[in-house]
Amino acid sequence: MSDQRDSAPYDALLLLSFGGPEGPDDVVPFLENVTRGRGIPKERLKEVGQHYFLFGGVSPINDQNRALLDALRKDFADHGLDLPVYWGNRNWDPYLTDTLREMVRDGRRRIVTLTTSAYASYSGCRQYRENLADSLAALTAEGFEPPRVDKLRHYFNHPGFLRPMIDGVLAALAELPEDVRAGAHLAFTTHSIPDAAADTSGPVAGHGEGGAYVRQHLDAARVIADAVRAETGVERPWRLVYQSRSGAPHIPWLEPDICDHLEELHTAGAPAAVMVPIGFVSDHMEVLYDLDTEAAAKAAELGLPVRRSATVGADPRFAAAVRELVLERAAKERGEPAAPCALGALGPSHDLCPVGCCPARSPRPAAAGADSPYA
Repeated sequence: MSDQRDSAPYDALLLLSFGGPEGPDDVVPFLENVTRGRGIPKERLKEVGQHYFLFGGVSPINDQNRALLDALRKDFADHGLDLPVYWGNRNWDPYLTDTLREMVRDGRRRIVTLTTSAYASYSGCRQYRENLADSLAALTAEGFEPPRVDKLRHYFNHPGFLRPMIDGVLAALAELPEDVRAGAHLAFTTHSIPDAAADTSGPVAGHGEGGAYVRQHLDAARVIADAVRAETGVERPWRLVYQSRSGAPHIPWLEPDICDHLEELHTAGAPAAVMVPIGFVSDHMEVLYDLDTEAAAKAAELGLPVRRSATVGADPRFAAAVRELVLERAAKERGEPAAPCALGALGPSHDLCPVGCCPARSPRPAAAGADSPYA
């Protein structure tokens, strides 16, 4: 795969992300975009925005995406892949519709999309597909002929995503005091979502307790834990835990929370822990606040030594993985054989989200799937 350079039929890659504020004045408007339609008062949004104000009102996600753009463009150029890369966000500038309009004006007709979410879920996959459908509808209303947009498969188990995290765990372990290092537990952490959303994540045939969302995280965590054991010679207890819950208290969400888990580890006599943000591509606000600030403070209160391993970010190996994913999908679209890379027990994910995959509470059109109105 690494020797192939033909991205046809695709003539552009779209990096599609969440977006984030880039200054104090952006915080409330950004949160209004995120929560549009939920009727949340502005005063409440100001309270929620305190996490951002602690960091000068700046989310790191946009700079992380700029770094990833640079890494992708460098990797493509270094490997002779002539494929322009664009960037659009769901909730902040550069907005998705503006980016797609720019792409159409540049003559791009067949676009493949990378989302900054590696796993199956409504918020991590289908909602982005709904955003794509909304933007394509907006362009159609403006008189543009909408381009064909596809989405790369879930990459949670691609070696270029997992290997940087394995190295991050090894580096975090090395930072722990030597007398507690061997006994350190691994806490694989990801964004909590409602149980109902988890249970219906992924294709319909796999719906059930935790759905694809939990299965995929567990599979990736197992690969990382096994690799760390192989390279250190130490069998370490590990668990998948959750963070960043934001829903109403009466609605069940995935548990345990990372802070509760740290308390459990301390009570059980664990000497140390490494927090592994397996569910996040980059160090955005949920990582900086919920782990580096809130969870770190809880660990300090408990007297439990902890370290946090790095996210993948703009690691060159991840950029190379994206190139491989693009070329893999392009080959399949041309009807040619492809050899998808995947570690763990689940194998490569589907290329085309099937009907009923990660359903919304209220059905809305979604692009880049089997039910897309923009085939």
